[in-house]
Amino acid sequence: MNSQFWLWLSVVLIAALVLVIYSIRWHRSPIVQISCESTIDKLMPSLSGLALSTSVEGNTVEVLENGAFFDVLVDRILSAQHSVHFETFLWKPGKLADRVTDAFMVRARAGVTVRIMLDAQGSKKIENDKVERLREAGCKVKFFHKRSLYTIGVLNDRDHRKICVIDGKEAFVGGHCITDDWLGNAEDHQHNSDVSVWLHGPIVHSIQGAFSENWAGETGELFAGDEFFPVLEKVGEISAFASFVKPENSAPAVKILHHTVLCLARKKIWIQNPYFIPKHEAIQAFGDAVKRGVDVRVLMPATSGSDAPTVQHAGHRHFEEMLKLGVRLFEYPHTLLHQKLMTVDGCWCAVGSANFDDRSFDTNDEITLGILDKDVAAKFDAIFEKYVARAREVRLEEWRHRSWLHKLHDNAAYLLKDVL
Repeated sequence: MNSQFWLWLSVVLIAALVLVIYSIRWHRSPIVQISCESTIDKLMPSLSGLALSTSVEGNTVEVLENGAFFDVLVDRILSAQHSVHFETFLWKPGKLADRVTDAFMVRARAGVTVRIMLDAQGSKKIENDKVERLREAGCKVKFFHKRSLYTIGVLNDRDHRKICVIDGKEAFVGGHCITDDWLGNAEDHQHNSDVSVWLHGPIVHSIQGAFSENWAGETGELFAGDEFFPVLEKVGEISAFASFVKPENSAPAVKILHHTVLCLARKKIWIQNPYFIPKHEAIQAFGDAVKRGVDVRVLMPATSGSDAPTVQHAGHRHFEEMLKLGVRLFEYPHTLLHQKLMTVDGCWCAVGSANFDDRSFDTNDEITLGILDKDVAAKFDAIFEKYVARAREVRLEEWRHRSWLHKLHDNAAYLLKDVL
Protein backbone atom coordinates (compact mmCIF):
# COMPACT_ATOMS: atom_id res chain seq x y z
CA MET A 1 0.00 0.00 0.00
CA ASN A 2 2.74 2.45 0.96
CA SER A 3 4.73 1.69 -2.17
CA GLN A 4 1.68 2.29 -4.37
CA PHE A 5 0.99 5.57 -2.59
CA TRP A 6 4.51 6.83 -3.14
CA LEU A 7 4.43 5.70 -6.75
CA TRP A 8 1.25 7.62 -7.47
CA LEU A 9 2.52 10.64 -5.55
CA SER A 10 5.67 10.63 -7.70
CA VAL A 11 3.59 10.42 -10.87
CA VAL A 12 1.40 13.35 -9.77
CA LEU A 13 4.43 15.48 -8.86
CA ILE A 14 6.17 14.76 -12.15
CA ALA A 15 2.97 15.56 -14.07
CA ALA A 16 2.61 18.82 -12.14
CA LEU A 17 6.22 19.75 -12.90
CA VAL A 18 5.74 19.05 -16.60
CA LEU A 19 2.57 21.18 -16.59
CA VAL A 20 4.38 24.07 -14.89
CA ILE A 21 7.25 23.95 -17.40
CA TYR A 22 4.81 23.75 -20.33
CA SER A 23 2.84 26.68 -18.92
CA ILE A 24 5.98 28.81 -18.68
CA ARG A 25 6.93 28.01 -22.26
CA TRP A 26 3.43 28.55 -23.59
CA HIS A 27 3.04 31.99 -22.05
CA ARG A 28 6.39 33.06 -23.53
CA SER A 29 5.25 32.46 -27.09
CA PRO A 30 2.01 34.30 -27.90
CA ILE A 31 0.49 34.34 -31.37
CA VAL A 32 1.56 37.65 -32.88
CA GLN A 33 -0.45 39.72 -35.37
CA ILE A 34 0.19 42.95 -37.28
CA SER A 35 -1.21 45.00 -40.14
CA CYS A 36 0.25 48.13 -41.73
CA GLU A 37 -0.18 49.96 -45.03
CA SER A 38 3.41 51.20 -45.35
CA THR A 39 5.88 49.39 -47.60
CA ILE A 40 8.75 47.55 -45.95
CA ASP A 41 11.41 49.96 -47.20
CA LYS A 42 9.82 52.62 -44.98
CA LEU A 43 9.58 50.45 -41.88
CA MET A 44 13.15 49.86 -40.64
CA PRO A 45 12.50 51.88 -37.44
CA SER A 46 9.33 49.85 -36.81
CA LEU A 47 10.92 46.49 -37.57
CA SER A 48 13.94 47.13 -35.40
CA GLY A 49 11.87 48.60 -32.60
CA LEU A 50 9.48 45.64 -32.53
CA ALA A 51 12.53 43.34 -32.52
CA LEU A 52 13.87 45.23 -29.46
CA SER A 53 16.74 46.64 -31.48
CA THR A 54 17.72 49.86 -33.27
CA SER A 55 18.36 50.27 -36.96
CA VAL A 56 21.72 51.92 -37.66
CA GLU A 57 22.95 53.44 -40.90
CA GLY A 58 26.38 53.52 -42.48
CA ASN A 59 27.33 49.86 -42.75
CA THR A 60 28.88 47.56 -45.35
CA VAL A 61 27.74 43.96 -45.81
CA GLU A 62 29.81 41.42 -47.76
CA VAL A 63 28.16 38.10 -48.59
CA LEU A 64 30.36 35.01 -48.08
CA GLU A 65 29.35 31.57 -49.33
CA ASN A 66 30.29 28.01 -48.44
CA GLY A 67 33.89 27.09 -47.54
CA ALA A 68 35.31 30.37 -48.85
CA PHE A 69 33.86 31.99 -45.73
CA PHE A 70 36.54 30.37 -43.58
CA ASP A 71 39.38 31.79 -45.68
CA VAL A 72 38.18 35.26 -44.75
CA LEU A 73 37.30 34.37 -41.14
CA VAL A 74 40.68 32.82 -40.33
CA ASP A 75 42.54 35.66 -42.04
CA ARG A 76 40.67 38.24 -39.96
CA ILE A 77 41.20 36.29 -36.72
CA LEU A 78 44.93 36.26 -37.44
CA SER A 79 44.82 40.03 -38.02
CA ALA A 80 43.23 40.79 -34.62
CA GLN A 81 45.14 43.30 -32.49
CA HIS A 82 43.01 43.51 -29.35
CA SER A 83 40.18 40.98 -29.14
CA VAL A 84 38.50 38.02 -30.79
CA HIS A 85 35.02 36.99 -29.66
CA PHE A 86 33.69 33.79 -31.18
CA GLU A 87 30.38 31.99 -30.57
CA THR A 88 29.00 28.91 -32.29
CA PHE A 89 26.68 25.96 -31.87
CA LEU A 90 28.33 23.04 -33.67
CA TRP A 91 32.01 22.13 -33.37
CA LYS A 92 33.37 18.72 -34.40
CA PRO A 93 36.94 17.41 -34.75
CA GLY A 94 38.50 17.78 -38.19
CA LYS A 95 40.68 19.88 -40.46
CA LEU A 96 38.51 22.97 -40.07
CA ALA A 97 38.46 22.77 -36.27
CA ASP A 98 42.26 22.40 -36.25
CA ARG A 99 42.67 25.39 -38.56
CA VAL A 100 40.43 27.67 -36.49
CA THR A 101 42.01 26.45 -33.23
CA ASP A 102 45.49 27.27 -34.50
CA ALA A 103 44.37 30.80 -35.42
CA PHE A 104 42.89 31.37 -31.96
CA MET A 105 46.06 30.14 -30.24
CA VAL A 106 48.35 32.27 -32.40
CA ARG A 107 46.52 35.45 -31.44
CA ALA A 108 46.11 34.51 -27.78
CA ARG A 109 49.87 33.88 -27.50
CA ALA A 110 50.41 37.31 -29.02
CA GLY A 111 48.47 38.89 -26.17
CA VAL A 112 45.12 39.28 -27.92
CA THR A 113 42.06 38.60 -25.73
CA VAL A 114 40.30 35.54 -27.18
CA ARG A 115 36.90 34.52 -25.83
CA ILE A 116 35.20 31.41 -27.22
CA MET A 117 31.60 30.45 -26.40
CA LEU A 118 30.49 26.97 -27.48
CA ASP A 119 27.09 25.38 -27.00
CA ALA A 120 27.54 22.42 -24.67
CA GLN A 121 25.25 20.14 -26.67
CA GLY A 122 26.24 21.12 -30.19
CA SER A 123 29.96 21.11 -29.36
CA LYS A 124 30.00 18.03 -27.12
CA LYS A 125 32.37 16.23 -29.52
CA ILE A 126 35.18 18.76 -29.19
CA GLU A 127 38.28 17.01 -27.87
CA ASN A 128 39.13 17.68 -24.22
CA ASP A 129 42.80 18.06 -25.08
CA LYS A 130 41.92 20.71 -27.68
CA VAL A 131 40.03 22.72 -25.08
CA GLU A 132 43.00 22.43 -22.73
CA ARG A 133 45.43 23.53 -25.45
CA LEU A 134 43.26 26.56 -26.20
CA ARG A 135 43.19 27.50 -22.53
CA GLU A 136 46.93 26.92 -22.09
CA ALA A 137 47.52 29.29 -25.01
CA GLY A 138 45.52 31.96 -23.18
CA CYS A 139 42.06 31.57 -24.76
CA LYS A 140 39.02 31.78 -22.53
CA VAL A 141 36.69 28.89 -23.45
CA LYS A 142 33.21 28.53 -21.99
CA PHE A 143 30.31 26.18 -22.68
CA PHE A 144 26.71 27.40 -22.82
CA HIS A 145 24.47 25.40 -20.46
CA LYS A 146 27.04 22.76 -19.63
CA ARG A 147 25.32 19.74 -18.14
CA SER A 148 24.97 19.94 -14.36
CA LEU A 149 22.32 19.99 -11.66
CA TYR A 150 22.45 23.78 -11.85
CA THR A 151 21.43 23.80 -15.53
CA ILE A 152 19.01 20.88 -15.54
CA GLY A 153 16.04 23.17 -16.16
CA VAL A 154 17.57 24.81 -19.24
CA LEU A 155 19.40 21.95 -20.94
CA ASN A 156 16.96 22.11 -23.85
CA ASP A 157 17.80 25.80 -24.37
CA ARG A 158 20.71 25.94 -26.79
CA ASP A 159 23.01 28.67 -28.05
CA HIS A 160 22.50 28.37 -31.79
CA ARG A 161 24.17 31.68 -32.73
CA LYS A 162 27.18 31.89 -35.06
CA ILE A 163 29.09 35.10 -34.34
CA CYS A 164 32.64 36.38 -34.57
CA VAL A 165 33.71 39.92 -33.63
CA ILE A 166 37.25 41.17 -34.30
CA ASP A 167 38.60 44.12 -32.28
CA GLY A 168 35.03 45.39 -31.93
CA LYS A 169 35.38 46.79 -35.47
CA GLU A 170 34.20 43.99 -37.76
CA ALA A 171 31.85 41.06 -37.33
CA PHE A 172 30.61 37.90 -38.97
CA VAL A 173 27.06 36.55 -38.64
CA GLY A 174 25.43 33.62 -40.43
CA GLY A 175 24.97 29.86 -40.40
CA HIS A 176 28.47 28.39 -40.75
CA CYS A 177 29.53 25.83 -38.12
CA ILE A 178 32.92 24.35 -37.29
CA THR A 179 32.81 20.93 -38.94
CA ASP A 180 34.43 19.71 -42.14
CA ASP A 181 30.98 19.47 -43.78
CA TRP A 182 31.16 23.24 -44.18
CA LEU A 183 34.31 23.13 -46.31
CA GLY A 184 34.22 22.97 -50.10
CA ASN A 185 31.58 24.52 -52.30
CA ALA A 186 28.42 22.45 -51.77
CA GLU A 187 29.60 20.16 -54.55
CA ASP A 188 28.23 16.94 -53.04
CA HIS A 189 26.44 15.45 -50.05
CA GLN A 190 29.57 15.80 -47.88
CA HIS A 191 29.83 19.56 -48.39
CA ASN A 192 27.10 21.87 -47.14
CA SER A 193 25.89 25.11 -48.64
CA ASP A 194 25.79 28.10 -46.31
CA VAL A 195 25.90 31.90 -46.22
CA SER A 196 27.34 34.33 -43.69
CA VAL A 197 27.95 38.07 -43.90
CA TRP A 198 31.01 40.16 -43.06
CA LEU A 199 30.03 43.45 -41.43
CA HIS A 200 31.71 46.82 -40.91
CA GLY A 201 30.18 49.93 -39.42
CA PRO A 202 28.04 50.83 -36.38
CA ILE A 203 26.08 47.54 -36.59
CA VAL A 204 29.15 45.77 -35.13
CA HIS A 205 28.31 47.21 -31.70
CA SER A 206 25.02 45.28 -31.76
CA ILE A 207 26.80 42.03 -32.64
CA GLN A 208 29.28 42.59 -29.82
CA GLY A 209 26.35 43.16 -27.49
CA ALA A 210 24.79 39.87 -28.56
CA PHE A 211 28.03 38.05 -27.76
CA SER A 212 28.25 39.82 -24.41
CA GLU A 213 24.76 38.62 -23.45
CA ASN A 214 25.64 34.94 -23.30
CA TRP A 215 29.23 35.47 -22.20
CA ALA A 216 28.09 37.47 -19.18
CA GLY A 217 25.33 34.97 -18.53
CA GLU A 218 27.80 32.08 -18.29
CA THR A 219 30.77 33.85 -16.70
CA GLY A 220 29.55 37.07 -15.08
CA GLU A 221 32.35 38.84 -16.94
CA LEU A 222 31.63 42.12 -18.69
CA PHE A 223 34.04 43.95 -20.97
CA ALA A 224 34.34 47.62 -21.93
CA GLY A 225 36.73 49.99 -23.62
CA ASP A 226 37.92 50.82 -27.10
CA GLU A 227 39.36 47.34 -27.70
CA PHE A 228 35.81 45.96 -27.50
CA PHE A 229 33.48 48.90 -28.27
CA PRO A 230 35.47 51.47 -30.27
CA VAL A 231 33.81 54.48 -31.85
CA LEU A 232 32.50 53.22 -35.19
CA GLU A 233 32.12 55.71 -37.99
CA LYS A 234 29.85 55.24 -40.99
CA VAL A 235 31.65 53.30 -43.71
CA GLY A 236 28.84 52.50 -46.14
CA GLU A 237 25.23 53.15 -47.09
CA ILE A 238 23.44 50.11 -45.65
CA SER A 239 20.95 50.22 -42.77
CA ALA A 240 20.81 47.17 -40.52
CA PHE A 241 19.78 45.91 -37.10
CA ALA A 242 20.35 42.77 -35.05
CA SER A 243 17.45 40.79 -33.59
CA PHE A 244 18.35 38.41 -30.77
CA VAL A 245 16.60 39.26 -27.48
CA LYS A 246 14.36 36.69 -25.71
CA PRO A 247 12.27 38.61 -23.15
CA GLU A 248 10.31 36.70 -20.53
CA ASN A 249 6.55 36.42 -21.08
CA SER A 250 6.75 37.70 -24.63
CA ALA A 251 7.56 36.31 -28.06
CA PRO A 252 11.31 36.26 -28.78
CA ALA A 253 12.51 39.07 -31.03
CA VAL A 254 13.59 36.70 -33.82
CA LYS A 255 10.08 35.24 -34.01
CA ILE A 256 8.49 38.69 -34.02
CA LEU A 257 10.76 39.82 -36.85
CA HIS A 258 10.11 36.82 -39.10
CA HIS A 259 6.36 36.92 -38.63
CA THR A 260 6.12 40.70 -39.03
CA VAL A 261 7.84 40.78 -42.42
CA LEU A 262 5.53 38.02 -43.71
CA CYS A 263 2.61 40.30 -42.94
CA LEU A 264 4.20 43.40 -44.50
CA ALA A 265 5.39 41.98 -47.83
CA ARG A 266 3.73 43.40 -50.93
CA LYS A 267 5.58 41.79 -53.88
CA LYS A 268 7.87 38.91 -52.99
CA ILE A 269 8.96 36.62 -50.14
CA TRP A 270 11.77 34.21 -50.97
CA ILE A 271 12.98 32.00 -48.14
CA GLN A 272 15.97 29.67 -47.95
CA ASN A 273 15.98 27.61 -44.77
CA PRO A 274 17.19 24.11 -43.88
CA TYR A 275 14.48 23.25 -41.34
CA PHE A 276 11.16 24.72 -42.41
CA ILE A 277 8.33 23.83 -40.01
CA PRO A 278 6.03 26.88 -39.82
CA LYS A 279 3.32 27.13 -37.20
CA HIS A 280 -0.33 27.79 -38.01
CA GLU A 281 -0.10 31.59 -37.70
CA ALA A 282 2.87 31.67 -40.10
CA ILE A 283 1.04 29.45 -42.60
CA GLN A 284 -1.92 31.80 -42.42
CA ALA A 285 0.41 34.77 -42.96
CA PHE A 286 1.89 33.06 -46.04
CA GLY A 287 -1.62 32.47 -47.39
CA ASP A 288 -2.66 36.05 -46.75
CA ALA A 289 0.47 37.24 -48.55
CA VAL A 290 -0.39 35.15 -51.62
CA LYS A 291 -3.87 36.70 -51.60
CA ARG A 292 -2.20 40.14 -51.70
CA GLY A 293 -0.38 39.06 -54.86
CA VAL A 294 2.94 38.26 -53.15
CA ASP A 295 5.22 35.71 -54.84
CA VAL A 296 5.98 33.32 -51.95
CA ARG A 297 8.69 30.68 -52.50
CA VAL A 298 10.53 28.46 -50.04
CA LEU A 299 13.71 26.52 -50.85
CA MET A 300 14.84 23.79 -48.46
CA PRO A 301 16.75 20.50 -48.53
CA ALA A 302 14.96 17.29 -49.51
CA THR A 303 15.19 14.36 -47.13
CA SER A 304 17.99 12.99 -49.32
CA GLY A 305 19.99 16.19 -48.89
CA SER A 306 19.32 16.85 -45.22
CA ASP A 307 21.47 15.94 -42.24
CA ALA A 308 18.22 15.40 -40.31
CA PRO A 309 15.67 13.70 -42.63
CA THR A 310 13.18 13.29 -39.79
CA VAL A 311 13.03 17.07 -39.42
CA GLN A 312 12.29 17.39 -43.13
CA HIS A 313 9.46 14.87 -42.72
CA ALA A 314 8.04 16.96 -39.88
CA GLY A 315 7.97 19.93 -42.25
CA HIS A 316 6.13 17.83 -44.85
CA ARG A 317 3.05 17.70 -42.66
CA HIS A 318 1.96 21.19 -43.76
CA PHE A 319 3.04 21.02 -47.39
CA GLU A 320 -0.42 20.26 -48.74
CA GLU A 321 -2.00 23.13 -46.82
CA MET A 322 0.64 25.57 -48.03
CA LEU A 323 0.45 24.40 -51.62
CA LYS A 324 -3.32 24.92 -51.57
CA LEU A 325 -2.70 28.48 -50.38
CA GLY A 326 -0.46 29.13 -53.37
CA VAL A 327 2.96 28.93 -51.69
CA ARG A 328 5.63 27.47 -53.99
CA LEU A 329 7.86 24.87 -52.32
CA PHE A 330 11.18 23.56 -53.63
CA GLU A 331 13.31 20.70 -52.29
CA TYR A 332 17.03 20.40 -53.04
CA PRO A 333 18.17 16.75 -53.05
CA HIS A 334 21.93 17.04 -53.52
CA THR A 335 23.29 18.31 -50.19
CA LEU A 336 22.33 20.27 -47.08
CA LEU A 337 21.31 23.85 -47.85
CA HIS A 338 22.04 25.36 -44.44
CA GLN A 339 21.68 29.07 -45.24
CA LYS A 340 18.98 30.96 -43.36
CA LEU A 341 18.03 33.73 -45.78
CA MET A 342 14.88 35.67 -46.53
CA THR A 343 14.28 38.48 -49.02
CA VAL A 344 11.20 40.68 -49.10
CA ASP A 345 10.07 42.90 -51.97
CA GLY A 346 13.55 43.06 -53.50
CA CYS A 347 14.85 45.60 -50.97
CA TRP A 348 14.84 44.05 -47.48
CA CYS A 349 16.51 40.84 -46.38
CA ALA A 350 17.43 38.76 -43.38
CA VAL A 351 20.37 36.49 -42.60
CA GLY A 352 21.45 34.74 -39.44
CA SER A 353 21.29 31.54 -37.45
CA ALA A 354 17.54 30.97 -37.03
CA ASN A 355 15.71 28.06 -38.60
CA PHE A 356 12.05 28.50 -39.49
CA ASP A 357 10.73 26.29 -36.69
CA ASP A 358 9.56 26.32 -33.08
CA ARG A 359 12.97 25.51 -31.63
CA SER A 360 14.63 28.54 -33.18
CA PHE A 361 11.71 30.90 -32.67
CA ASP A 362 10.78 29.94 -29.12
CA THR A 363 13.65 28.10 -27.43
CA ASN A 364 17.14 28.58 -28.86
CA ASP A 365 19.29 31.67 -28.54
CA GLU A 366 19.50 32.96 -32.11
CA ILE A 367 20.51 36.06 -34.04
CA THR A 368 19.01 37.45 -37.25
CA LEU A 369 20.13 40.57 -39.07
CA GLY A 370 17.57 42.76 -40.78
CA ILE A 371 19.16 44.55 -43.74
CA LEU A 372 17.68 47.24 -45.99
CA ASP A 373 19.67 47.14 -49.22
CA LYS A 374 18.68 46.18 -52.76
CA ASP A 375 22.13 44.89 -53.69
CA VAL A 376 22.39 42.49 -50.73
CA ALA A 377 18.82 41.30 -51.36
CA ALA A 378 19.73 40.69 -55.01
CA LYS A 379 22.76 38.61 -53.98
CA PHE A 380 20.57 36.47 -51.73
CA ASP A 381 18.04 36.05 -54.55
CA ALA A 382 20.85 35.01 -56.90
CA ILE A 383 21.85 32.29 -54.42
CA PHE A 384 18.22 31.14 -54.35
CA GLU A 385 18.12 30.97 -58.13
CA LYS A 386 21.43 29.10 -58.32
CA TYR A 387 20.19 26.25 -56.14
CA VAL A 388 16.54 26.22 -57.19
CA ALA A 389 17.67 25.44 -60.75
CA ARG A 390 18.66 21.96 -59.48
CA ALA A 391 15.77 21.60 -57.04
CA ARG A 392 12.44 19.83 -57.46
CA GLU A 393 9.28 21.90 -57.15
CA VAL A 394 6.64 20.17 -55.05
CA ARG A 395 3.34 19.93 -56.96
CA LEU A 396 0.02 19.67 -55.16
CA GLU A 397 -1.52 16.74 -57.03
CA GLU A 398 1.66 14.71 -56.91
CA TRP A 399 2.07 15.49 -53.21
CA ARG A 400 -1.46 14.36 -52.40
CA HIS A 401 -0.67 10.96 -53.88
CA ARG A 402 2.55 10.29 -51.97
CA SER A 403 2.63 6.87 -50.29
CA TRP A 404 0.83 6.11 -47.03
CA LEU A 405 4.19 5.23 -45.52
CA HIS A 406 5.50 8.69 -46.39
CA LYS A 407 2.41 10.27 -44.80
CA LEU A 408 2.83 8.14 -41.67
CA HIS A 409 6.47 9.21 -41.41
CA ASP A 410 5.48 12.88 -41.82
CA ASN A 411 2.87 12.78 -39.06
CA ALA A 412 5.04 10.78 -36.65
CA ALA A 413 7.96 13.14 -37.18
CA TYR A 414 5.74 16.16 -36.59
CA LEU A 415 4.61 14.77 -33.24
CA LEU A 416 8.25 14.46 -32.23
CA LYS A 417 9.43 17.79 -33.66
CA ASP A 418 9.83 19.50 -30.29
CA VAL A 419 12.39 16.95 -29.14
CA LEU A 420 14.35 16.67 -32.41
